[in-house]
Amino acid sequence: MKIVVLAKQVPDTRNVGKDAMKADGTVNRAVLPAIFNPDDLCALEMALEAKDRLKNAEVYIITMGPSRAAEIIRESIYRGADKGFLLTDRKFAGSDTLATSYAISQAVKQWQPDLIFCGLQAIDGDTAQVGPQTAEKLALPQITYAEELIEINDKNIVVKRRLERGVETVKSTLPALVTVHGSAPACRARNAKRVMQYKHARTASEMQEESNDYTNHTERPYLFIEEWSADFVKADDTFLGLTGSPTKVKKIDNVILAQKENKTLTCADSDVEQLMVELLESRVIG
Repeated sequence: MKIVVLAKQVPDTRNVGKDAMKADGTVNRAVLPAIFNPDDLCALEMALEAKDRLKNAEVYIITMGPSRAAEIIRESIYRGADKGFLLTDRKFAGSDTLATSYAISQAVKQWQPDLIFCGLQAIDGDTAQVGPQTAEKLALPQITYAEELIEINDKNIVVKRRLERGVETVKSTLPALVTVHGSAPACRARNAKRVMQYKHARTASEMQEESNDYTNHTERPYLFIEEWSADFVKADDTFLGLTGSPTKVKKIDNVILAQKENKTLTCADSDVEQLMVELLESRVIG
């Protein structure tokens, strides 16, 4: 069985400081460390659990981004994934969720997996749209908000979904796409032997940047991370990047809550109303 995990390298927006936003309202990625998207780590764990329960299953990682995003692939391999593919091309720059899901769906078609896992959402966007949009483009059934893998075989998958007011147990035929909730089990730790074996895995672009011979992978071909371009996945340029992105972000407001601030209120309705006005104006709520 072929299992694909869609993962993303994101800026760590959990610790946003005053320098994290540019003057034009966009995220200043240079001052934020790049991390493995947390929900995608949960998706990787569910995929590895599925692999543990099945015979002859393999887990592959697909991530889209610049050459540095290959670190996500290495991290996945350290934890048990078999191989990874980096979807990278200047044509992908500026993609919104629609353009991103189109590019990813084209990449997935190259591999024809039986099962796809991805995180519920990325912390740099919080839209939760890429997974469902990818499933729609691939004409696959989808299960969202998955929290626990209950059962899996060659034909079906059963998972528990975490909903706002309870849980559901859902069964789907394969192939299918599953988006994984952040409340799912955390990903297993790195395997020390796999770290030593794959720590020198590189893409051709990374080897060029390191001034290494990127044409010679004959001695240890398992260390070669493939790069897929827009042309390789047979993507239509009109659906990629800014051209294929109908969503335009005009402004991002950065709300910083200062520590140790407090305000004493009485039980009067006027005090409560004034507090609500202040919270709305400061964008803490609303």
